[in-house]
Amino acid sequence: MTNAKYAKLTTGLIFVWLLFSLTASALHLFRTAPGQPPIPLGLAVLIPIATFVIWSATSQPFRQFLLSLNPRTLTFVQSWRIAGYVFLVLYAYGILPGQLALPAGWGDIAIGATAPLVAMKLANPNHRKSFIFWQLLGITDLVNAVGMGVSAQFLNPHGISTGAMTVLPMSVIPTFAVPLFLILHFISIAQARQWQEQPYPRVGEPLQSSAL
Repeated sequence: MTNAKYAKLTTGLIFVWLLFSLTASALHLFRTAPGQPPIPLGLAVLIPIATFVIWSATSQPFRQFLLSLNPRTLTFVQSWRIAGYVFLVLYAYGILPGQLALPAGWGDIAIGATAPLVAMKLANPNHRKSFIFWQLLGITDLVNAVGMGVSAQFLNPHGISTGAMTVLPMSVIPTFAVPLFLILHFISIAQARQWQEQPYPRVGEPLQSSAL
């Protein structure tokens, strides 16, 4: 399968995935009883990531397609995470607990605000380590947010519920946005690991020329 066909296929799969997230949320399939672990929500996060990992590990053409994507574009997409301010708003109105809303909100704002700069300045071989480090920070933010969302009820069982994350519109974040952003981070790191750093010539050292 060519890269163009993979592009059409993955675009279609992402659209179907988003449609499923919206439909399942509207049908309240992700809601759980108070005090119960959010297993449906957890599966909605893990299944797309597991599918991506297995597909990329078993299909060389798919891996080649992923490595052909523009790392600047993939990184720039992360700027949407600046919308994490909504967590802070919901916390201010007492709809989400601080254990989840504060780290998730400020973390997403930090990643979203710096994504354009990272895409323009660091997405190249000469800044490979810094680029990978920022991607790891983005992964840490998402994993931390999921962990806080799962553990908030156990840490403070009589506190504010995280139930708002299981219904629309907030349910789209853990069931679609979080795993998608994680996958984009994984792809970007895989791409950066293929880069070969191009050192600048030392002072007084002649520039290499392709013409002999």
